[in-house]
Amino acid sequence: MNDPTVKGWCPGAYRPMMSGDGLIIRVRPRSGRLSAAQTLGLCDIARTHANGLIDLTNRANLQLRGVDEGKHQAVLDALLALDLLDETPEIEARRNIIVAPLRQADSLSERLADALTSRLGDLPPLPAKFGFAIDADGARQLENAPADIRIEAAPCGLIVRADGSPLGQAVTPDTAIDAVLTLARWFQTSKTNDIRRMAPHLAATPLPHCFACETTGARARALTPGKIKAGQIYGASFGSLPAADLAGLVEKSNATAMIVTPFRQFLLLDAQPTTTPFITQSDDARLNIDACTGAPACPAASIATRDVANAIAPHLSGQTLHVSGCAKGCARPRPADVVLVGNDGAFDLVQNGHPWDVPTLCGLTLEQAVKEIGPR
Repeated sequence: MNDPTVKGWCPGAYRPMMSGDGLIIRVRPRSGRLSAAQTLGLCDIARTHANGLIDLTNRANLQLRGVDEGKHQAVLDALLALDLLDETPEIEARRNIIVAPLRQADSLSERLADALTSRLGDLPPLPAKFGFAIDADGARQLENAPADIRIEAAPCGLIVRADGSPLGQAVTPDTAIDAVLTLARWFQTSKTNDIRRMAPHLAATPLPHCFACETTGARARALTPGKIKAGQIYGASFGSLPAADLAGLVEKSNATAMIVTPFRQFLLLDAQPTTTPFITQSDDARLNIDACTGAPACPAASIATRDVANAIAPHLSGQTLHVSGCAKGCARPRPADVVLVGNDGAFDLVQNGHPWDVPTLCGLTLEQAVKEIGPR
């Protein structure tokens, strides 16, 4: 299998990425939070200037697709009016910060996120996908979220931890951001040019001793749809939010704000019960399926991934499924029980792995794939 080109950067609002269906524009809500008015405004942008869908990303951002190049400035103007746009492209590119989704207003995680945002200019030059997770309120919620430097609650109180190491440096709320900057500078000065992420760097380079002393804290239970004290958690099939459905849910539920997560789920604060096409049950099989945008929207894909995923879903028996349009595996960085990879319109099958792994079977039709995946 030929490896498709992997982009070394993520699209932003100022710097979108061209795809088969138009521009991809990524919106980075501050601390992953949008007010109800901002949410409704973003839905309006998606319906007016994009393809009507909003995608949840694994970095707790929101993504618009299918934007005509001639409408890019109109989208920027609309995002600016909603206060969903950073002052400069440089700040936007550096603000790769994921914040623990289940937190109180004015929580320590939010305060630390604000503090780090205010000091983004002090960071050294870092690779485009280098990011930060702030998980300072109780058990760790962001264990499986992509990040390179983490601020976490720990038995000692608070630590700064390099991704790829189980140990970190003890800090206080007042010293945490200084420690993050120190660790980022160490990474930048000690890595080789071909290293872009922290965990691969640690595979060959030992951490400074001060960053490998303290144990991290307990892991929280996985996030699932359902009613919680703060509101209602909803799941989204393939991380896709039809803008009309989202706007209708926000209005009908009287939600006051939306918290975005890196897990294809979102929290509506203060939401009242109402009917919705979004996932509301923790045992919904769609939560176990990942599928990228696929053909024809993505030029690297040769299969309609989400149609395929929906066709195969009834044949799964508790397995995790990843349907990838190509070997890049954009929809799921972690291994899955079953992986189907598009290859010139056919399917390659990988068991317990990633789309870029060596397949066990190649050139399958959809019917053959279903037969291989289904109960024996």
